[in-house]
Amino acid sequence: MSPALDRRHLLKLLAAAPVAAQFAAAAPATAATAAPASGAAPDIVKPLPPELFTIRGTNAESNFPALHSTGLHTPADHFFVRNHTSTPVLGESDWKLTVWGSGLHGRRPVEFSYGDLRSLPSVTRTAVVECAGNGRNFYATQQGQTVTGTPWTLGAIGAARWRGVRLRDVLHRAGISSTAVDVMPRGLDDEFVSNGVNHGRVRRPLPVAKALDDVILAYEMNGQPLPYDHGFPVRVIVPSWIGIASIKWLGDIEVSDTPLSSPWTTQFYRLFGDAYPAGGSAPLTRQTIKSAFELPLGASLEAGTTHRLTGRAWSAKAPVGQVEISTDGGAHWHRARLRDTPHRDGWVRWTADWRPRGTGPAELLARTADRAGNTQPERTVHNTQGYFFDAVVRHPVTVV
Repeated sequence: MSPALDRRHLLKLLAAAPVAAQFAAAAPATAATAAPASGAAPDIVKPLPPELFTIRGTNAESNFPALHSTGLHTPADHFFVRNHTSTPVLGESDWKLTVWGSGLHGRRPVEFSYGDLRSLPSVTRTAVVECAGNGRNFYATQQGQTVTGTPWTLGAIGAARWRGVRLRDVLHRAGISSTAVDVMPRGLDDEFVSNGVNHGRVRRPLPVAKALDDVILAYEMNGQPLPYDHGFPVRVIVPSWIGIASIKWLGDIEVSDTPLSSPWTTQFYRLFGDAYPAGGSAPLTRQTIKSAFELPLGASLEAGTTHRLTGRAWSAKAPVGQVEISTDGGAHWHRARLRDTPHRDGWVRWTADWRPRGTGPAELLARTADRAGNTQPERTVHNTQGYFFDAVVRHPVTVV
């Protein structure tokens, strides 16, 4: 390929596989969608038993109470699924990663096979992946505000032990230039069409500084090869950033010496609404702070009995500092016990004992503060697409 090949031409070649197979990460024939397992959604491969998941269109939300017995890392069979279209089933033998763009020396595409990546030095990192819309449902049910998007409660999150290679190692081997400013991973799932508009395959740029910092290209999840629904053969993991940045089914990475954008930074994953500029906020990057009870909403608890309340707390801005619990709707607060050592990019489990005396409805609250001084607010500023709900969630129960 000529070094002078422009970006638009190469994008067409990448999109036209297998005609341009020398640049494709995988031909469409290998990216077929398998028949879903029994109990799965039509667009998801793994089983989705109702005790573990709530199906939401092409997505599956983890039922948060079901995480109680899972330990610090979320097993793949409990891990939420966020798909724009359908889970593709790819084979490792014909999978390739193409790194290309004006931000490479010589501007010549460089390919990596699955074996090439596995031969590079590996790293293992525990990190949370959380959809930017996690908690979106509470804009409506708790704040009485209208938003668009999947009505997640708090189960669009999971923490896993990811193993893979540093993105910076791949970029350096591909010949990243000192003039590069952005890199843009792109997935191999089907093109996303919304309201009659084809937005292409899911892709979202990262600034070079983040790409060269802590981002990994993961091929294992909790010690096993990535499941199909979670990005097999290779996915991006961008610690502390919103889930859309952690592109699944990675096919190519554009490296550019000029800023990049995609619909996932211009139309989606920005904050729009009365509190924001007419053009919206800057594209969302780092996630926010939350906490959740491992208890069904509306659960019945026996009066006069000591109940061990459990839950999880997390912040993308700093390790968790403390978790406070209120069993009377916020009138009084008590510190919970943290079961895990807080770390960057992870979450902690917590416990608190409660012995309710009277019967009737009650409201439980959990509030997280991190070591950087961030604390969950009582109310989240509204945005029309329902991102970043970080307010304390009011958790109703009934004492019987």
